[in-house]
Amino acid sequence: MSGALLAGGAVAALFASTMSAQSAPASAESEVPSQRIEIGIQTVNGSGCPKGTAAVATAQDNTAFTVTYSDYLAQVGGGASPTDVRKNCQLNLDVHVPQGFTYAVAAVDYRGFAQLQNGAKGLQKASYYFQGSPHTAHQNHEFKGPFTDNWQTRDSTDYSELVWAPCGEDKNFNINSELRVSAGTSDSDSSTSFMTMDSTDGSVSTIFQLSWKKC
Repeated sequence: MSGALLAGGAVAALFASTMSAQSAPASAESEVPSQRIEIGIQTVNGSGCPKGTAAVATAQDNTAFTVTYSDYLAQVGGGASPTDVRKNCQLNLDVHVPQGFTYAVAAVDYRGFAQLQNGAKGLQKASYYFQGSPHTAHQNHEFKGPFTDNWQTRDSTDYSELVWAPCGEDKNFNINSELRVSAGTSDSDSSTSFMTMDSTDGSVSTIFQLSWKKC
């Protein structure tokens, strides 16, 4: 599963244990700054990321940053609440870029686990944009039951099509994600279908891969 993504707003994950194994697409024009990029969560909202359940970390080599969720689960059937079928998370990230450089999100990797009964469906959806930018990237990935396994999605952008953060300005980066599960033709009275993007031990993260260039 793959698709195109407008990288100014900047998805399945390769199951790697470190961010450095997920380095951004190479380019002759890329030059990664030695000074560390600083990223923090400015605001967080949504049923998929209650307070204290989302965290951000940057790679040592500045090639990526990750977002980890610990309570991101959508489910239907088996006594689940009607509001459980859709979970979302809106993150506003405060990004400080080393002086003289700008960046673009070249790829985003999502992963999780799903159990979808025969006839049930799941949806992973996301959009990304820089504060004040008219460019917003949208991407949907659909899953169909029967399915019981790790799920993975990825989208990447050609270097020539990247949309870069403004030079000399710290612009917040906004991430809007969503998980949705529908019973479809499955027997929701006797069985549960769910999709998760959470990790209590930090081993399952959303990986945002960066490309850099000098201003």
